[in-house]
Amino acid sequence: MRVVVLGGQGQLGHALQATVPSGWDVTAFDIDDFDVADPIAVDRAMDDCRPDLVVNAAAYTAVDRAESEQEQARLVNVVGARNAASAAQLKGAALIYVSTDFVFDGHSDVPYQPHDTTEPLSVYGRTKRDGEIESLRSNDGATAVLRTAWLYGDVGQNFLLTMLRVMRDRSALSVVDDQVGTPTWTHSLARAIWAFGAQPGAAGTFHWTDGGQTSWFGFAWAIMEEALQIGLLENELELSAIPATEYPTPARRPAFSVLDTGKTTETVGLKPVPWRDNLRETLMMIKARDV
Repeated sequence: MRVVVLGGQGQLGHALQATVPSGWDVTAFDIDDFDVADPIAVDRAMDDCRPDLVVNAAAYTAVDRAESEQEQARLVNVVGARNAASAAQLKGAALIYVSTDFVFDGHSDVPYQPHDTTEPLSVYGRTKRDGEIESLRSNDGATAVLRTAWLYGDVGQNFLLTMLRVMRDRSALSVVDDQVGTPTWTHSLARAIWAFGAQPGAAGTFHWTDGGQTSWFGFAWAIMEEALQIGLLENELELSAIPATEYPTPARRPAFSVLDTGKTTETVGLKPVPWRDNLRETLMMIKARDV
């Protein structure tokens, strides 16, 4: 199986390269190699690699900055998605487009199904929703859109690494408690992507996260508890729960964005691991690396 990964230097790209199935040939590209908004560059890369599968993990993910950099977000998340899908179709390759819970408005009180209506609240959410549409349209019948949520890993920029850094420097911290979702380990999502890659006929829209749900405050509390237990933190902090109104941001975020993963389980046979179990494993990886 020959695979092209776009966004190879992002946190998901790193996880994909760390979990490649045995015998698969993976070539990873990032912005230093070419701009996904350039269709000629994308086509040239596909010509060179002749992939059976394209994983589009390239994304503009600066949620708040996207409100003022709308064109930059559109070029990566929409135009780039169209270019990747069109190039995959020309090469007869399957495509997996990684998307986000931010395509929903958060007004639900039950986990979102893949077929539920999308109503994004932010520029980031809208561009990712439009990227989904372009991916499905441009590689019709051979594209799997895979939405995830609250992604974190041991590299890159994410909530886990930010919390560890801040918790080492402060004695008290306030965290939003009225936004609910599911923290999801990059390696968990990577394994789901490879499971879809092994079934290229699995097309349509799917969800994948780790199991369970929590708030950002609950996530932060778990990070502190687990990090203290293994010695990544020395001192317990005073954590305070606050409403989102006390922490205003340029981009609006869904208050509830838990995703139903049942369709993915039925399609590729994976069952989500509880999010706190994967958090613990990630922290152990960080500790082993930092020793």
